[in-house]
Amino acid sequence: MKLGAHMSTSGGVHRALERGLGIGCEIVQLFVKNNMQWFGRPYPPQDLARFAQLAAAGQLSAIFGHTGYLINIAAPASPNRDRSLQSLTQEIQLAESLGLPFLVLHPGAHLGHGETTGLRQAAAALDEVFQATPHSPVRIALENTAGQGTCLGHRLEHLFELYALVKHPQRLAVCLDTAHFFAAGYDLRYPKVWDALIAECERRLGLDQLLAFHLNDSKSPLGSRVDRHAGIGQGAMGRDAFRHIVNDPRFRDRPGCLETPKSEDLHEDVENLAILRSLMEPPPPTARRRRKPAQPALGKSPKPAHIKPQLTS
Repeated sequence: MKLGAHMSTSGGVHRALERGLGIGCEIVQLFVKNNMQWFGRPYPPQDLARFAQLAAAGQLSAIFGHTGYLINIAAPASPNRDRSLQSLTQEIQLAESLGLPFLVLHPGAHLGHGETTGLRQAAAALDEVFQATPHSPVRIALENTAGQGTCLGHRLEHLFELYALVKHPQRLAVCLDTAHFFAAGYDLRYPKVWDALIAECERRLGLDQLLAFHLNDSKSPLGSRVDRHAGIGQGAMGRDAFRHIVNDPRFRDRPGCLETPKSEDLHEDVENLAILRSLMEPPPPTARRRRKPAQPALGKSPKPAHIKPQLTS
């Protein structure tokens, strides 16, 4: 995998790239606006120019965004739902102005209306947003969640179902979070659990739909449904749980992004990246020479079956 971290845009959106490059990131994730506000302002031309210059330099293999935390696409009809759709629409427009290929998005919370209703509401919301941005190349990468409260996404079936429900599944993609899987009850410390999850993604969607990974340890125990990230090896998963993940040959060159706690000097990111890189094995010579095959286009997927969380080996 190509490794990096989520970076702050404080001081200008281009500063996220500068910070990432400054600590040896190969990829960078960022918020396209303040993540705790509904709306943002257009970027100053000089910030856009500097961002474009850094992106064009080719030192980063991937740059992508994460949506703000206020957005809840699974909300029932309400002012909150209206603001969520308007906010997501603006974020897609901001991401497009930066040339970002996708935005990572949580599937939302059903707020007591049940998973079935919540998924239908989320799909309808995505349809409205895609209708408002019909020509945008920016995709929405659905992220699995820990399942805290009434949040959707703690089962892969939820993500598959959204693909089946939306009118334009080609606008979707997937981002998988290791800490969220663990808190949801999938014990990624065992390679066979990881392989089973990836096999189901391949069967239902195709591996080309897995655009990025969030590499986080979990402060919360297995199956707790509590979303708390920890540094690599500092949580309940342990550092060795990441060995088979970062060495999975199916995801060579895919972004692996840290979202772990850190201070302003980013020394924690430096340490976590070093740990992940220490786990990586060089690819065999044949793999280094092999060209990456073209990825097939995605049609609308069939209704998925449920994967039960695997709590033990």
